[in-house]
Formats: sequence, structure tokens, C-alpha cells
Amino acid sequence: MKVFRRYRYMPFGYKLMLSYCLFIVIPVIVIGYFANSIYIKSIREQIESSVNGTLIQISDNVSYKIEDIIRVSDFLYYDNTLARHLRNYEKGWVAYEATVNLLLPKFEAYKQASSLKMWQSIYIKNEEFPEIYFNYKGNDPLRSETSRYDVYHLKRILDKDWYSDYPDEVFGMTMQWKQVEDDAKFNRISHLRRLVDVQVVGTNREIGFLRQSLHLSELFQTVDFNKIGNDAAIYVKDDAGRVMLTSGEAEFRYGDVWDEEAFGENLVIAKVIPKLNWSIAAVIPNETFEKKINEVRLLTFAICLVFTIVYFISGALLSNYFSRKVGKIVSVLDSFQEGNFHKRINFKGNDEFSQISLALNEMGQNIGELIHKVYVADLDKKEAELDMLQAQINPHFLYNTLSSINRLAKFGELDKLQRMVMDLAKFYRLSLNEGRILLPISDELEQANAYINIQKIKYEERMGVSFDIDPAILKYGTIKLIIQPFIENVLEHAWCADRIHIRIVGELEDDNTVLFKIIDDGVGISQELLQQMDDPEESTSVGYGIRNVNQRIKLYYGQAYGVRIFSRLGIGTTVCIRIPAEEAREGR
Repeated sequence: MKVFRRYRYMPFGYKLMLSYCLFIVIPVIVIGYFANSIYIKSIREQIESSVNGTLIQISDNVSYKIEDIIRVSDFLYYDNTLARHLRNYEKGWVAYEATVNLLLPKFEAYKQASSLKMWQSIYIKNEEFPEIYFNYKGNDPLRSETSRYDVYHLKRILDKDWYSDYPDEVFGMTMQWKQVEDDAKFNRISHLRRLVDVQVVGTNREIGFLRQSLHLSELFQTVDFNKIGNDAAIYVKDDAGRVMLTSGEAEFRYGDVWDEEAFGENLVIAKVIPKLNWSIAAVIPNETFEKKINEVRLLTFAICLVFTIVYFISGALLSNYFSRKVGKIVSVLDSFQEGNFHKRINFKGNDEFSQISLALNEMGQNIGELIHKVYVADLDKKEAELDMLQAQINPHFLYNTLSSINRLAKFGELDKLQRMVMDLAKFYRLSLNEGRILLPISDELEQANAYINIQKIKYEERMGVSFDIDPAILKYGTIKLIIQPFIENVLEHAWCADRIHIRIVGELEDDNTVLFKIIDDGVGISQELLQQMDDPEESTSVGYGIRNVNQRIKLYYGQAYGVRIFSRLGIGTTVCIRIPAEEAREGR
């Protein structure tokens, strides 16, 4: 008879449970710590991204108003008829008739051309022209109910520092934004521009001076801290660092010198306003982050605690079952989870673990082969979709261009005919690109410029186009035909009256992204139409070209890139195209 002796020892199952629990709790704590840190960082980045986007929208709105003021000044600056009358002013009935029927209506019409509440002062060098102004008795002219434009003789400002310090004239380019006279008193800013005799190009002979004043609150109407957060504050600073406008609970007031160090650990995000050379800064209190961070910490702690309890219970229940073979099985499964389906396991015998190992080995082989097939099939599908979208680009303007060529040939305008044919050939040479999808950004811009040249022959002075391209982006590559469809869309749908101006911007952003903007001052797009254009399920022709470009970008570069549209009726539209900054390379 055998006698079984009982030894006092800790069973292997309990050892396995304790070691299991120990090595689970530590990863949970570490993962919880890193997850908490990553999530906190994500919150900050999300807030920064949101605030930066808001500041960009505010800056774009201010830039549009600045462009509106400049556009009104361009009317006076480039008016040949006005320049001729101001240079050769005659006395008597002819002078009176020219003043009443021509000059004053022009001044009034040009002032009314802007939607902004603006006071316009015109200083005329020709003293034969009578002064026409209103005595505001020291009050702000913009608060007056009378017509907000005055005509003075230039001699009134000859001894003013702001006039004598005004830079030398570069035709069509010289202008200033500055607070002069009583602008600071009434919280205004003035756009200053010299009027020259445009009929004698190159001489820059001064015939007058233009001052356009508006309130800072009018120019920065969209500066509202509520767009960022109830606890935030927004500051508008001039180029000297003085605070000119605030919104929210501001640390600094009007006229104070900006000091970023005064905000301590608070988040400060600034955005420069083009042309004005001022900047907008948003300050988000650190308390805003602390509140959300505490919530994240509490949630992370609760999740880690729950997982720890679950792991302890599961370890106690399964400790008697798991063994070294289970550890090997888990190892194989971990390899499968990481995407490595080449690892195999072999157990001797004919028990359940041997069957599991055979099944795992077969499953790993099958899944590996299936993933390879799906990967190859997905690549083929993606390439086919990209080719299909590329083939669907609507070249309907070719018919219109050929019609224009026929008309030019019919009327014998051979120079325009030759330019149009050359630009059309250049456009299609770059479009075909020897069958390749990728091309340098410089070629994409050249293709867009060729298309613009074709349309300029058709629309002439009614169409204005300007390029603002950062040379740093020219070394990068892009898929072809992502800019021209939007220029074509503007010329088809965005006309406001009989003139249109398109601005094409290309810049390199801090996140290694190339950003293109196609900005027009046309009729704009309604929110309802924008929603239809953004809807990928929309089956109508609304926004077809936009969706085509957007899908091609996302197919080639991924979902993080694509097309965004911002528009307001009566103001215009901005199309933002984002692609990664990748070196131009040879490819299909």
C-alpha cells in the first residue's frame, strides 16, 4: 500500500496567478500613465488647432476688408479720366460742370463701392479745384450723418510728418496703414496712398493724396473671444507691439505695450495679418487646461482601477488551468496580433493542446496568405480608382477654347490666336504628363497659368489674377490638376457684376504640409450648396469637380489631406487644398 505524503508548498497555479497579477498591474499603470500623458497632449493640441483655425478665419476676414479698402483706392488711383481732370482743371462753367457731373459723383461712387463704413479724405494738388468739406467741429467724421468724404488742397498736409515721411512712390505698390492726425483719439486707422498721373507712366507725378479712415472696431469686427472660449482673450497688436484692440477679459488695454511673458504658463497663439503687418494673439488661461486635465486623470484612474480588478479576478479563476503550453499559445497569438503570421507552435502528443497548435498553425498560414491577397487586391483597386478619377476630369473648356480659336482666326487676330494655341498646347502637355500622375508643383502652377492665359484672352481686363507663391514649395511634388479645376469653377459660377479677381496662394505650413488657397471676390456660395458639394453621396453635378479633386488627393495621400471650402454670399470664396510636402519624384 502506497502512502501519499502531503507537502506544504505554494501551488504552481498560485505562483502563476501572483506573477500574472504582478506583471499585469505594472503594465496597466504604465499604460495608464502614458495614455493619460498622450491624451492631455492631445487636448492641448486640439485646442491649439481649434484656436489657430479661428485666428486664421479672423485674419482672412480682416485681410478681405483690407483688400476691399485697397480695391476702392485702386479705383481712384487708376482712373485716367479723374487724373486728366485733376491735372487740367479749367475755371468757369466748364469747371463747375466737371466738378458737379464728373468728379464729385466719382468720389461718391467710389466711396460707396465698399461695404465698410469709411471716411475718405482726398487732397488735391491743383488748387484751382475748390475745397469741399464739412466742419466736424472736432468730432469723429465717421459718427457724422453727412457724406463721409472731404476734398482738400494738398498744401494742408505738406507740413505733416506723416506726409513728409511717406515713402517714395513705386507705381501701383506704395501704400501705408497708419494712425495719423486724430486717428488714435477716435480709435481709427487710415490707409494712405499717393495719387499719381497714370497717363504719364514712369514719372510718378503726384496729383493728389488719398486717406481712407475707418474704425478699428469696423476692421476687426470678427475679433470675438467667444469664438475661442468664455475664459479666453484676444489682442490685436500693431507692428510696434502696442495693443490696439482687445476682446474678453484682457490683461492689457488699448495703447499698452504687449508683453507675452506676463501671461506665464497660459497658452498664447499669434497670427500675423498680411499687408497690415499687425498680429492677432489669443490667450487661453491655464485653468481651462487644468479642468480638462483633472477630468482625464480621474477617468484614467477609474479605467486602470477597473482593469486591475478584472485582471486579478481572471487571474484567480484561470491560474489552475494555464500552463507553459498556454504561454506558448499566447506567444503565437501575440505574434499574430502584431501581424507576424510566420511563427509556429508544435506540441507532442495527441491532446487538446496539440489540436490547438495545429489549428493555430493552419490559421496563421491561411490568414497570412489572405492578407497578402487582400493587400495586393487593395493596391490594384486603389490604383484603378485613381486612374478612373483622373480620367473623369472634365475638359469641357477645350470646346470653348477651340471655339475662341476659331473666332480669333475668323477675325484675323493672329497674335492672340498664336498665344492661345501655345497656351492650350502647354496646358495639355502638362495635363498628359507622359501618363504620370505626379508632377512638380512648379509644373502644376505653370499649367494653371497656361489655363489663366487662355481665359485672359477671352475676358481681358474683366479678369484679374495674382499669384502669391512661397518659393520653398516649388521643390515638392503633387498629383496633377488640383488647382485648375477651381479656377475654372470661379470663372463659371463666381462672377459678381462684370469683374472678378482671383488670388492663388501657395505656402508651406509648420506641420510639413503644402497649402494652396484659391481666393475670389465673387458672389460666394450658400451654406446649403456647400453642404451638397461636401456630401460624398451627392449624385448630382453639384460640386462634381471639387469632389473629384478631393477624392484623388485622399486616394493618393490619405484621409488627412484634401479640399476645404469657406465662403460667404456677397463676399467671396476661399478654397484650401492641403497635400503633404513630399519631394518631387519620378512616378506614374
